[in-house]
Amino acid sequence: MSRNSAAGAPGGTPVGRRIAQILIAILLVFVLAIVALLTWANIVMQGERAPALAAWRDSRISITSTDHSVILTPKGGATGTGLVFIPGAKVDPYAYLYKLSGIVEQGVTVVITKPTLNLAFFDQRPLATFTADTSGVTRWFVGGHSLGGVRACMLADSNEAPAVAGLVLFGSYCANDLSRTDLSVLSIGGERDGLSTPAKIAAGKSLLPASAVFVEIPGSNHARFGDYGVQPGDGTATISSEEARSEITAALAGVLTDG
Repeated sequence: MSRNSAAGAPGGTPVGRRIAQILIAILLVFVLAIVALLTWANIVMQGERAPALAAWRDSRISITSTDHSVILTPKGGATGTGLVFIPGAKVDPYAYLYKLSGIVEQGVTVVITKPTLNLAFFDQRPLATFTADTSGVTRWFVGGHSLGGVRACMLADSNEAPAVAGLVLFGSYCANDLSRTDLSVLSIGGERDGLSTPAKIAAGKSLLPASAVFVEIPGSNHARFGDYGVQPGDGTATISSEEARSEITAALAGVLTDG
């Protein structure tokens, strides 16, 4: 092969080799970024064992799991109302079993989603993906904790079936405007929430219908809406998990079992 033909080969010139090196470097950075994202997204705040076991052992409810959700079904006296609940960012779906089991005891079916990459914003599956996991529910609410609540607001504003009767927010607020809808809305906040603070929840009131119900749980922080331990940036709770569950159940009952 002549010198001229070698110089004309791809990457044979200094400029060509430099371009090839840059492209390889960009590709490596991209691959490393994807690996880092996947690793970070899959390091979740795990649900605590004792509260989860209390829900599993509750004789009044049945718990089943699919590849995309955890379903809590009342064993008797189902009301025909269901709640699709979206976990907070990187929070184990099972961390909400205990807090949500109280309303299931009162006849409400609850479907806790397993978000794509454990982040609600990456999960673009329609609501019907999760409602299809149950039967006998004729009235659906959608809700969520923290960023899961932000995603729930978006699903509540969707025109896709099934129609949504209402929205439930745990330590959360909407980014989209639902003020002109006829949704039944319940927003539960924590007095000591260091992330979705009472001030932030109050600032988001204008995006919700005027009929929205706001409940603030005294002594509750952000993590008390589930059972997954301490969350960075949060305030310190001064009530127990059991007390928080009682308050949450009472607030939910006022909306989910009414009508």
